[in-house]
Amino acid sequence: MKQKTSTLAFLCMGVMLNAPIIIDAHAADIAKLIAPCEDCHGKGGASKVPEIPVIGGFSAIYTADTLAAYKEKQRVCKDVKYPSGAHKGETSNMCKAAENLSDEDANLIAEYYADKPFVRVTQSFDAGLAETGKGIHNLNCKKCHEDGGSSPDDDAGILAGQWMPYLEDQFKEYASGKRILPEKMKPKMEKLSQDDIKALLNYYGSFK
Repeated sequence: MKQKTSTLAFLCMGVMLNAPIIIDAHAADIAKLIAPCEDCHGKGGASKVPEIPVIGGFSAIYTADTLAAYKEKQRVCKDVKYPSGAHKGETSNMCKAAENLSDEDANLIAEYYADKPFVRVTQSFDAGLAETGKGIHNLNCKKCHEDGGSSPDDDAGILAGQWMPYLEDQFKEYASGKRILPEKMKPKMEKLSQDDIKALLNYYGSFK
């Protein structure tokens, strides 16, 4: 049975920046709602920036839950600069992005990106480490992240083909305690060595 869980899901979300001056908490126009998201994550959520995750293709449940977590400041709200668009160069973070969103607006955004494809990024990886990482994933992560972490149906985000620098940053947040580990994920994560994590990152980065 597929798990409806957040486990490693939170590794795959990160920064979906909005600008409060643009976002109306009760806006009905999806184009206006997603404009700041697109400026940060790229058209259709296909990020071109290694520190900013690809978000197109995530399940609507995952994205809506993540936005709610940011709204409640249950996630690390790291400042990031917009790489493009009207606010290029300006700094914001996900807590600011989500604070004025109504549940209806969050669901509209989530549904919009759920209908987009997940565009895997092209990045360098170590083939030997990727093969090792595959075994580690199958042993520890497969139950909640099927098909190498590529299935949106798990409602756990998508790891396969995600930016490695972004995923590495999320692992560090878990290790430092800045992010709370879900109960099901905690024993799995705590036994991973730094070499294990490096191998996992190369495995997820190997998907094209």
